[in-house]
Amino acid sequence: MKRLHLFLVKSFIGPFIATFFIAIFLLLMQFLWKYIDDLVGKGLEFTQIAELLFYASARFVPIALPIAMLLSSVMVFGKLGEQYELVALKSAGISLYRILLPLIFLVTFLSYGSFLFSNYVMPIANLKNGSMLYDIQRKKPALNIKEGIFYKDIEGFSIKVNKKDADGITLKDIIIYDHTSGSGNEKVIIAESGKMQITVDEKFLELILYNGHSYIDIPDKKRKKENAFRRTNFKEDLIRFDLASFNAKKNSEKLYKGHYAMLNNKQLSDAIDSLQLKYNEKEQLFLKIFSDKYNTELTPNSINDSCMSITQKRKKYNIAISNISKLKSVARSNKDDLKYKKIIITKHKIEWHRKISLSVACLLLFLIGAPLGSIIRKGGFGMPVLASVLFFILYHVLNMIGEKSAKDLSIDAHEGMWLANFVFIPIAIFLLYKAKNDSKLFDFTKLILFFNRIKNKKLVQ
Repeated sequence: MKRLHLFLVKSFIGPFIATFFIAIFLLLMQFLWKYIDDLVGKGLEFTQIAELLFYASARFVPIALPIAMLLSSVMVFGKLGEQYELVALKSAGISLYRILLPLIFLVTFLSYGSFLFSNYVMPIANLKNGSMLYDIQRKKPALNIKEGIFYKDIEGFSIKVNKKDADGITLKDIIIYDHTSGSGNEKVIIAESGKMQITVDEKFLELILYNGHSYIDIPDKKRKKENAFRRTNFKEDLIRFDLASFNAKKNSEKLYKGHYAMLNNKQLSDAIDSLQLKYNEKEQLFLKIFSDKYNTELTPNSINDSCMSITQKRKKYNIAISNISKLKSVARSNKDDLKYKKIIITKHKIEWHRKISLSVACLLLFLIGAPLGSIIRKGGFGMPVLASVLFFILYHVLNMIGEKSAKDLSIDAHEGMWLANFVFIPIAIFLLYKAKNDSKLFDFTKLILFFNRIKNKKLVQ
């Protein structure tokens, strides 16, 4: 029996490792596709790109494990069924559950490892990945500027470029709105091209502009007429942006350290308790303020006074309407604030449940893949891959629907993050039952016989 268990484990480990790295590779390609415009051809060193991809790969491990479990289990048991090894084992009196037992222990161990990885390693990987992306963007400031979109991360300025060159520094068709005065866009600078670079001390961002002009509004307060403006042409101009406030707000790892994706479950629980306490305090304060304002500003006797004249009553009505409008505005503002705080709490809860639900999904998808492979009895990368992809797409879609519904506050966080697992549990039980009894996945024999009997009765009549 030990040889059989060892044989099954060896048969499973090889395809599992192969499919795991294939899944990591595909997810990494998706990541590169997303950031391809910001990373390729920007003069970055190979070590920087390699480190960034390493941390990005670490982020995909908890997602790749369930895919690998499903695909490898279908492949292994499909091959065993195709070569009639499962039939031989069952004819020797070994049940399917006994065959699955050593692999269930192995998969349970890997599932627990997935949780430990998600809880302790992935927060660090997320932190390093986010901080590295920011550091690359800071060293290459043009990386963060999208074509045709206003860049507003530098306080007091809005920058728009129509085209970026492959070097990540040269910009074309530049428009800069300067609203540092706080009186609107009093200064507009337009240039055909320009180059962006950060000074050696990293305190200033220099933008060298070529072939352009600037418009500056000149307010005339004495003469109450439209403001005049001054136009200045230039062949080359230098603008320096002070990055002191920018770096104070966004300081590499400090920027992301408190984010829910960078916390383990213990830290998430503490953060949820703290946020929930603040939410309850804000809610109680809002109810108290609203109740006090309602009782003091809207009293029945303020309007129903028969001794008042029509003008006085109208004035009282206007005051009451104004007070109601204020209360409505206060209520709407506080409601939006409370909803935002609730969404933040829900996102922390989602991240807490995600780590556990993905770990359980490893075991659950194995319990689907193993009986499915024994039923279809096909090994290799043909039918097993097709069946695995269909099941994983269904799992992923259900998971996305649950997560989005939880973020929209339509359902609780635990319901949303466990929705896919709850749906797949009966599927796993159904497939295990079918595989144990060596029956077809969908057997319509009884249904066909029933309709044939009805048909024969009609013909006899």
